[in-house]
Amino acid sequence: MSRFRRVDKMDPLAGFRTENTEPTVPYGLLKAARKSGQLNLCGRGLTEVPQNVYRLNIDTPEEAQQNVSFGASDRWWEQTDLKKLLLSSNQLTHLSEDIRLLPGLITLDLHDNHLSNLPGTLGELQELQQLRLSHNQLLSLPVEICTLKNLCSLTLQHNLLESLPEELGQLEKLTELDLSSNHLKGLPSTVGCLTSLQKVILCHNKLTSLPDSLAQLTNVTLLDCSNNQLTDVSASLSKMLKLEQLYLRHNRLCHFPQLPAPALKELYVGNNQIEKLETEQLASLTALSLLELRDNKIKILPEQITLLSTLTRLDLTNNDITILPASLSLLPNLKVLLLEGNPLRGIRRDLLTKGTNELLKYLKGRIKEEPESAEEEHTTMTLPSQAMVNVHNIKSLKVLAYSDKQAGSIPDELFDAAADQGVTTANFSKNQLTSIPPRLVELHSSLSDINLGFNKLTYCSPDITKLLQLTHIDLRNNQLRDLPSEMKNLTKLHSIILNYNRFESFPEVLYQVFSLETILLGNNQVSGVDPCRLIKLVHLSTLDLSNNDLLNVPPKLGLCTSLRCLSLEGNPFRTPRTAIVARGTDAVLEYLRSRIPT
Repeated sequence: MSRFRRVDKMDPLAGFRTENTEPTVPYGLLKAARKSGQLNLCGRGLTEVPQNVYRLNIDTPEEAQQNVSFGASDRWWEQTDLKKLLLSSNQLTHLSEDIRLLPGLITLDLHDNHLSNLPGTLGELQELQQLRLSHNQLLSLPVEICTLKNLCSLTLQHNLLESLPEELGQLEKLTELDLSSNHLKGLPSTVGCLTSLQKVILCHNKLTSLPDSLAQLTNVTLLDCSNNQLTDVSASLSKMLKLEQLYLRHNRLCHFPQLPAPALKELYVGNNQIEKLETEQLASLTALSLLELRDNKIKILPEQITLLSTLTRLDLTNNDITILPASLSLLPNLKVLLLEGNPLRGIRRDLLTKGTNELLKYLKGRIKEEPESAEEEHTTMTLPSQAMVNVHNIKSLKVLAYSDKQAGSIPDELFDAAADQGVTTANFSKNQLTSIPPRLVELHSSLSDINLGFNKLTYCSPDITKLLQLTHIDLRNNQLRDLPSEMKNLTKLHSIILNYNRFESFPEVLYQVFSLETILLGNNQVSGVDPCRLIKLVHLSTLDLSNNDLLNVPPKLGLCTSLRCLSLEGNPFRTPRTAIVARGTDAVLEYLRSRIPT
């Protein structure tokens, strides 16, 4: 009998152990969530969401049933509805319909799980503004999600979606839609109703065309359609009046897209089958600063390439170009010209390796300059020092150039000749300047581009901040350690080059120049960067921090989603590993986001 009693005694224990396999959440977390309205359950190995999470705002807390007195901080009856629920990086295979018991949710994060479907009761979360569903196994979306009238951000990248419900167009407040890395073959025609959208990411799908209704998205600034099967791009996209960045890499385009989008600054059409550039297509790109045409079949560059007067970077790598038009040298803002992999004739290979400046100088020498008037010839002979003044460059090209002279100062005669000429570019690189020429401020009404690289500047004078039209500053290869705080007044500044200086920290003032699109800070001694402040630079697309002293890369840098090019090579940090860095910017940012502490 004692043996039977022993067995009877063990059965309840076994049952108790079975009950304990149900996932639980520490009571302290639930208690804190009632006060803060936030519950973070990321990375806890959950296979399902515990029932007490769904019932957090319904069930009476345990302390309410205890005979204890409450301080001001323990008044359970003053609890806050749960507004933010983070469940990412678990092993969830399904989401219960009981999610409807949390109607106050504003943010629901379910990314990096194993979800293959979603309950229709998600549609009852009418306060929801952010829904993160990336890195799951979703085959379809419940139509009820399309009733979430307050939804602003919907991220669905890295799922198995083949189609989307037509009702998607009901999400009128949606500003961000990420559908990358799915199996989509088309988009619903109602996508044009999402008129609040600002960022649309469709890369790595199977799209063969884009719906005409896409042109109705007049607030979109970034559209990424890379790595699809597009054979053409409708000219109707030119109605997207705020479009600044368009990615069409790795498609099947045979023709250069005709897109007179007035705000378009960056156009990426590399890895297609484009053979020709038409003059009228170039003439419509009035604001373009970056054009990527690498890995196409272009044979001829038209002389009218000069129509791209705002261009700063032109990538023609791996095409079939044999002859370069000399007119390329007349592009006033061109800083980077990439030509590797073309069967160029008439240009020495060593010239190509010397960089953009030397190549443009060579091309400029092939242009026959018109003879100056008798009056100008007389002027150039009046003073010996004025023999170095290129009047043609100043009057026709609006360029004030005095570079590669190894001079300690800039002759006054140059500034005298540039007076009232509307000069837009000043190139004083490769000299021995120890300070910024004070007379530069005389060009404040027109000067937009300054090159002071390869000098001996140890100090950047605040006078430079009086040049309010500046869009580009090149200060590479100097001895600078800091920048003046007044630089925050340069509200039109798009790019700054600070490579090869002596900065030990990220220049404080750059966090306040909100117009910046490009910051090159490689080969310094920068030991840290503040991602929370970088995030506020919403236009920043290129950040070079290579060859610095970064011992760690802050995970929140992954939240800088505007970045398209992040260079971190040559730093002593251990993570992310070299293999991840080598995979490119998107992989690095995704890795960093996965490392954000929970």
